[in-house]
Amino acid sequence: QVQLVESGGGLVQAGGSLRLSCAASGRTFSSYFSNYVMGWFRQAPGKEREFVGAINWSGGRTEFADSVKGRFTISRDNAKNTVYLQMNTLKPEDTAVYYCAADVHHKVIPTTTPDEYDYWGQGTQVTVSS
Repeated sequence: QVQLVESGGGLVQAGGSLRLSCAASGRTFSSYFSNYVMGWFRQAPGKEREFVGAINWSGGRTEFADSVKGRFTISRDNAKNTVYLQMNTLKPEDTAVYYCAADVHHKVIPTTTPDEYDYWGQGTQVTVSS
């Protein structure tokens, strides 16, 4: 059974930091984790899901939305089948449910469009107070 489980969300004041984690499980799925592009998306109330950032299979290439560049970073630990989203200098407009997703195709350039992703987590709420 394929599972992506996000954790680390919560309530933080503007200017603060949070680190989200996304752990992959499922025997076959997780055994090939190091091949996957892993992405983070978010969805605020009344808005469409939007791309936040993504990391390629090796961790050597990342992509970010303009709105988070310079504030967010992505890393991965393939030995732990986990990807991280470090969020610094948070703003109230970062408030959303954050989702991790897996693109199981072996790509050098990380995917930025949600339709390209094959598996999704359930999401974790991030709330930034002003």
